[in-house]
Amino acid sequence: MMSQKDAVFASTSSDGTVNVWELVFPCTSEGDCKLSCVETLSIGSKSMVALSLAELPGNSGHLALAMGGLDNKIHLYCGQRTGKFVPACQLKGHTDWIRSLDFSLPILGIGETFILLVTSSQDKGIRIWKIAFRDSLDTKKEEISLASYIKGPMFVAGSSSYQVSMESLLIGHDDWVYSVEWQPPSIINGNECYQPQSLLSASMDKTMMIWKPEKTTGIWINVVTVGELSHCALGFYGGHWSPKADSILAHGYGGSFHLWKDVGVASDDWKPQKVPSGHFAAVSDIAWARQGEYILSGSHDQTSRIYAPWPKKSCLENEDNWHEIARPQVHGHDINCVTIIQGKGNHRFVSGAEEKVARVFEAPLSFLRTLSHATSGDSSLLDDLQAEVQILGANMSALGLSQKPIYSQVSPETTNRSNTDGLDTLETVPEAVPVEFTEPPIEEQLAWNTLWPESHKLYGHGNELYSLCCDHSGKLVASSCKAQSASVAEVWLCQVGSWKSVGRLHSHSLTVTQMEFSHDDKYLLVVSRDRHFSVFSIKDAGADEINHELMVRQEAHKRIIWACSWNPFGHEFATGSRDKTVKIWAVENASTIKQLMTLPSFKSSVTALSWVGLGRQSNHGFLAVGMESGLIELWSLSCERSDNGNLMVPNATCVVQFDPFLCHASPVSRLTWRPSEKIPDSKVIQLASCGADHCVRVFNIDFL
Repeated sequence: MMSQKDAVFASTSSDGTVNVWELVFPCTSEGDCKLSCVETLSIGSKSMVALSLAELPGNSGHLALAMGGLDNKIHLYCGQRTGKFVPACQLKGHTDWIRSLDFSLPILGIGETFILLVTSSQDKGIRIWKIAFRDSLDTKKEEISLASYIKGPMFVAGSSSYQVSMESLLIGHDDWVYSVEWQPPSIINGNECYQPQSLLSASMDKTMMIWKPEKTTGIWINVVTVGELSHCALGFYGGHWSPKADSILAHGYGGSFHLWKDVGVASDDWKPQKVPSGHFAAVSDIAWARQGEYILSGSHDQTSRIYAPWPKKSCLENEDNWHEIARPQVHGHDINCVTIIQGKGNHRFVSGAEEKVARVFEAPLSFLRTLSHATSGDSSLLDDLQAEVQILGANMSALGLSQKPIYSQVSPETTNRSNTDGLDTLETVPEAVPVEFTEPPIEEQLAWNTLWPESHKLYGHGNELYSLCCDHSGKLVASSCKAQSASVAEVWLCQVGSWKSVGRLHSHSLTVTQMEFSHDDKYLLVVSRDRHFSVFSIKDAGADEINHELMVRQEAHKRIIWACSWNPFGHEFATGSRDKTVKIWAVENASTIKQLMTLPSFKSSVTALSWVGLGRQSNHGFLAVGMESGLIELWSLSCERSDNGNLMVPNATCVVQFDPFLCHASPVSRLTWRPSEKIPDSKVIQLASCGADHCVRVFNIDFL
């Protein structure tokens, strides 16, 4: 309830109380709002989950508060803006928990003024109740008799009485109805509000419905149904009108949004629209494609997602908009790490989850064609498109672990994979229909039709995977798992292509938290929870053999080392730790690592590092530092050598402290710089970050 001076709202809690609040707006733009709790209502052990407030018709100053919850009843209270809410009546009819309530604006009927209350429940039904203003008690007191209660309960508010009756019962949904909402009112004739009698309901049966009374009979009927073909939503938890009522928005399992817009002219024609998408759990890892065409993210929401800038459609747009263009992996375990295979050939990535197996995925033909639209037909992708990629897409298995390929020669007609005659149950999964997208896909398409086929599994680790990395030539993949002993904390090297194990690196006693190959692939840097880092020399011995040797194992910090990063122009590297420090090191020879400097102590634990080169001759670059607080800082580093060739102490300066409103609200999980080949402006570099706040962020950084 709002006015120009104040607003009244109610809140409910699992502690069995309902609070009524008053918010007084300031008289000037520089003033402060005043919030006060005007009343606390105790409603017993069965808490309320839905509330709605409305002003009673014909009695200004008195409010009706409707509550619904776990006792299957609607409780009506009446009171004033200053509080003093008292029980009015209880409405019975629903047979399961009440999920949603909404009052309409006052309606002027034939000989009466009333408001409508719509309620929805887990009993799959929707009920509409009429609360009609009878008259003043002073003039019509004799009419209140036992016969008056036959139509429904009555209650008194101030000097007026009200009759409550059930107006209609709407049956149409096949599962719990989580949300009901009246169509927003519109302004007519300058200052008059008109609210059409139209309802929006959202249900766990994966549909939203719009209900309206028939003009001749007044019977409420379903006039629009959307979402019935959405296999990915797992039901809708709520629906909402746009202010002009020309669009409706639903949110489903995992925070996914589903938007439909009425594009019809003479009649309703609701079409799905593009909406923002993203992870609904902590994002554990990100990686850029080898040329920066897209960014891959892995999350504890058990999905990996691909985001890419889509070319702007008109000159009115300042820059390309980023969209999720594929969801290559929908898994049954939380994904802890991802890495993209570098080098030539088809696009591939490896992911590690809360299991002992690393999985290799290869881009299908449908993704390559879609990517060519996202990159405006970049010629570098033509080789991939002309290659002998025979896999069009992938299908999800019933358990959500493996993704089986769909070959381009197979007829696209859908076939049943079980004896359930196509019923959509927990045991059956709909067939994917991989297609080429000429515009960013919507949620329904992303969840099933953009999967990548799984080509290989990499075995060897004894615990769940924790970290992955690939060398820059695309020949080796290094992996580590959670460990509490030296025998389990080993790093496995797998050869790309044959996917055979070619090395097991022993150095640490606890979990290896991050690994990274030097930019010439001569060294592998490994950091661990045991506060040590290790540097291994890596040499290609030919004949599918790799020679590896531990050069140095050194205790570097007082607490867990979370992050590391190499200098792109040399053999200097940085390590970041829970002890709130970042240290810069250099490989001097085959057996010596020298500490060059320690950056000034940070205010929070350092959880992510990424080094980008800006000038090879001056050995100058930026080091991005991500912290447990979610903040990100940018440091300028110049690693110069003296006349005799020895490295001098680097020049380090903090050039940017990112605005906290642009940063993460939780610990930063990973930072990585976009390859410069794909950045249109040579004076701009892009930094991607991910964090435990479910976000993936891309920053533009201008430099002179």
